[in-house]
Amino acid sequence: MSRIDPAAMRSLLRLYFIMGSVNCPRLSPADTLREAIAGGVTLFQYREKGAGALQGAAALELGRQLQAICRENSVPFIVNDDIGLAELLDADGVHVGQDDAPARELRRRLGAHKIIGVSAHTVDEARQAVADGADYLGIGPIYPTASKDDARAVQGPPILEELRRCGLDIPLVGIGGITAGSARPVIEAGADGVSVISAIAAAEDIRQASAGFRHAMRQ
Repeated sequence: MSRIDPAAMRSLLRLYFIMGSVNCPRLSPADTLREAIAGGVTLFQYREKGAGALQGAAALELGRQLQAICRENSVPFIVNDDIGLAELLDADGVHVGQDDAPARELRRRLGAHKIIGVSAHTVDEARQAVADGADYLGIGPIYPTASKDDARAVQGPPILEELRRCGLDIPLVGIGGITAGSARPVIEAGADGVSVISAIAAAEDIRQASAGFRHAMRQ
């Protein structure tokens, strides 16, 4: 089982930034991440997917560069899906979907001290991930999103309310189409934080966009 403190995990999830090279139309991935962290990002996930995504050694090198920035700023560095890459980088954790290896297998491979997140879309999926030892769940898509080609049907904030009504007290982060203007209802529905891709990475002012999320969730 995990040794990650749930209270600490909830704090880390407050503003969870997800990004790869294909998500950075304005600045380099490194500068995008630096600006996002300066604005208040609390957790970072390296997600190198989509048309034109880096492969092999290039993806590994970018991962090392982004990980170094996270370490300089004491922001945990999570890898999306790729357990091998997570191991090569000695990442702080990994996030997987329903079609990937279950959390219990990742826990055996990575150890108790790593963060393991799982995407869930239903109460049953959430309960299974909790039973398998996940540290947090990514719930969504909350709103329509163009950042993920394989996104499931939109759930809306009520899915978060349903999970909490069912007694699930694991840390939750909402994901999918969330903007600073729509973040607060996600928190009020039961999420501990929000996951963001394009609303930060594609913003004209990345630092200000991150700060805007933090401000909106404090209201």
